[in-house]
Formats: sequence, C-alpha cells, structure tokens
Amino acid sequence: MSQTAPYVLVLYYSNHGTTKAIAHGIAKGVVSAGMQARVRTVPNVVIETAVRKSTCSEQDLPDVGDAYCTMDDLKDCSGLALGSPTHFGNMAAPLKHFLDNTVTLWLGGNLQNKPACVFTTSGSTHGGQETTLLTMMLPLMHHGMMMIGLPYSEPALKRTVRGGSPYGASHVSGVMHDQPIEEDELELAVAQGHRLAISAEALAQANWTR
Repeated sequence: MSQTAPYVLVLYYSNHGTTKAIAHGIAKGVVSAGMQARVRTVPNVVIETAVRKSTCSEQDLPDVGDAYCTMDDLKDCSGLALGSPTHFGNMAAPLKHFLDNTVTLWLGGNLQNKPACVFTTSGSTHGGQETTLLTMMLPLMHHGMMMIGLPYSEPALKRTVRGGSPYGASHVSGVMHDQPIEEDELELAVAQGHRLAISAEALAQANWTR
C-alpha cells in the first residue's frame, strides 16, 4: 500500500445521477467516522474506454465532478463501497467492465481482508435491486474482501417504504427517474458509509498472520 492517508474508495457508475447521490451519501458517512473518502466513477463502455481520461465530461454523466477510478485507487484503498444502477437485475456494464480488468489486483491479493459494501438504484421497487446487490458482492468476495451490510439496528431500515435493505443502501427513482432520494434512503447510505469506515479502520489494524 502507498504512503497516502488511509481512505475508503466509493466507486460507482450512474446513468441519471441518483446512484451518484447515494455514493456521496455513503462518502458523507465515511467522513463522519473520521476517515477520508475518495469518490470515483467509471467511463461508459464505448471506444474511449480504452483511453483513460482524468475526469468525466458532460456527455458521460449529468452531474460532472468525480474523476475516473484508476487501479491504484482501488489497490490502495482501505475499504470499498461499490454502486451501480440496476440493469435487468445486475450491475451496469461499465462497472462490470472495470471489475473484469482487476485480475492483476486479484493475483496480488491486494484487496484481501478489506471490507466492502454495495449499493444500487432502480426505477421501480421490484426492479431487481436485491439481485443486483447480491451479484455485485460476488467479484468482491473473489478478491477476498469482507462484505458489510446494514443491520436492522438502523431505525431507517425498518421505516423505509422505498429503498434500503440489509444487503445495502438503495433508492427507487421512479420509471422517469424523477423521484428525489427520500430521507430514510439517504440516512441508510450515510449509516452504511460510517459502518464501512469503522470496519476498515479495525481490519487495517488486525494481524492476519496465521
């Protein structure tokens, strides 16, 4: 790991900006736990995917600001929050494309014993959020990461009538993607980031010698 200050990587892909909003809610929770949050995104899967750019353009995302993730961003993180809109019950292709290119990190065991969580958004309540969250966990588990969910001790998890589950924070944006993030949904995102940061700090101090 590099000599940079410990940070949690919040990595997402967003179509309409709602997944990005949840990502920044998680980042807020990370910061509230006293750890640095590094928010990053991935480019669309088009010809330019082979050529890295430093930041998003207006054509990539409706809300510009977060840089594209590098392998070093992922390699050196102390914890990872991974987010994607739900596409037919699974993560979006751009995020899957990025993960498919992390074989070098897998060979080096660079993500082993680090905590991770997942989050998503969808247009409808029954649009495949839970299958998306569960399948997003699989590549992270192959990397040897430790999955962090949301316990029912979080009051908002019992109150929410839209997004949010024990598998991870989520948001239902409506079929026109015009529904704002509800207070409970945002509260769960912040709580998830806080829990991830605390876990990252604890695991970083653990002795993994067998």
